[in-house]
Amino acid sequence: MKKVLFVFFIQFIFFVPLLRAQIENVIVETYYISDSNDATDTTGGILEVGSKTYRIYLDMKPGTVLKKIYGDANHTLIISSTNVFFNNKSEGQSFGKDFSKSRLDENTVALDSWLTLGQISRVSTKTCFGVLKINDNDGSFIGGANNDGGSAAIVGGLLVNNDPSLVIPLYNADGYDTLKSVPTSWLDYGFKDVLSNVDSTIFGSAKPGLGYISNNAGLQNSGVVGVNPESNQVLIAQLTTRGEISFELNVEVEENDGGNTRTIKYVSNGDTLLTNEIVSPYLKYPQQCGCTDPNYLEYNAGYACENTDSCKSRIKFGCMDSLACNFDPEANFNIQELCCYPGFCNDRDLSVICPSLGTGRFSSQETHLYPNPVQGILNFQIYAEKNSVVRYKIYDSIGRLIIDKNLQMALSSMTEYIDVSHLENGIYLFQYSQDDIFKTEIFVKN
Repeated sequence: MKKVLFVFFIQFIFFVPLLRAQIENVIVETYYISDSNDATDTTGGILEVGSKTYRIYLDMKPGTVLKKIYGDANHTLIISSTNVFFNNKSEGQSFGKDFSKSRLDENTVALDSWLTLGQISRVSTKTCFGVLKINDNDGSFIGGANNDGGSAAIVGGLLVNNDPSLVIPLYNADGYDTLKSVPTSWLDYGFKDVLSNVDSTIFGSAKPGLGYISNNAGLQNSGVVGVNPESNQVLIAQLTTRGEISFELNVEVEENDGGNTRTIKYVSNGDTLLTNEIVSPYLKYPQQCGCTDPNYLEYNAGYACENTDSCKSRIKFGCMDSLACNFDPEANFNIQELCCYPGFCNDRDLSVICPSLGTGRFSSQETHLYPNPVQGILNFQIYAEKNSVVRYKIYDSIGRLIIDKNLQMALSSMTEYIDVSHLENGIYLFQYSQDDIFKTEIFVKN
């Protein structure tokens, strides 16, 4: 019985969150907003006033290595906007790794739309990688005095918009940094025509488009981590458009598994899952927000962000079968294995579970465990025979014994104060017994 309950708790509380543990978030940064000066340039093509340049970062746990972004037969790669994407027609590239750093000071080249895996310039003495502007402390070589002013030779250069919503102007922080370990073995498919090498997707300037949808595309390399290995945020796309963006991404990562490495695919859609494929709600944008606290009925592992107003009904486990002798009218989440009936009680003592049907060593008042949920001190109020020994144990949700203690009953009633403040938040089993009669209760630490 206890083993069955432990398996249930693992599945309900711990298993689903762990499936997305290596992917901690996807960050969409508003990198730049184009203004009327930027719109004067004709060399790079038409860039509408108010177009926003977004940078998309995959936020992973430390030690996780990004290997690939892809779409396949079961998991579609989707990147779209309500307005066409901008691609610089003079020096634009499909992939960030192919840019020459020396050309990023020309017209609106720095606002081109592209995909990447971290790297955003060609291999040279200083290969650049993407970082959030708020984490960029080495200044900027893009925009303002660093820009050639475009076809209209704007004095002071282009890319100088200091809209307050950007927080940091592009000419103060450009989101370019260096990384010692440069990825190799780049491979792409599904973007450029095999014969002409022309990219007619939203990442090329040959044909303006609203979206890219593919079940046979990929960009991969030997593996890359973030410039800061602790935050481990890897840039995967830059998109410029006047519309609202949305996407569904699929990525392949290499993660540490107890000293060994394994390859895992995180996908945005779980309709079809193969071995080593895991759904991550973070890979779909706009992200869906709701109740992400598994202690509530409204919890859904498909939510990528917390909306505390969505968590309304705290879970109370119990037997909800009104025919069972231990029917709990306050329970809102049924565990059938807890239910006891005359002649069948899952190998437990029916007289303990349902004292009205039998007698036990505990008095009619039995025990009281409170508060539940608990944060600091758990009160165990006991009513038992004087001079008897009552033993209690606390197990965590995977069956590990946390506390084991015997109590000598000096009186027929007493209260044991148990400090559980050091325990991790979650669900625990509290078992107490006298001789060979025992009961089990559930409490939540939060």
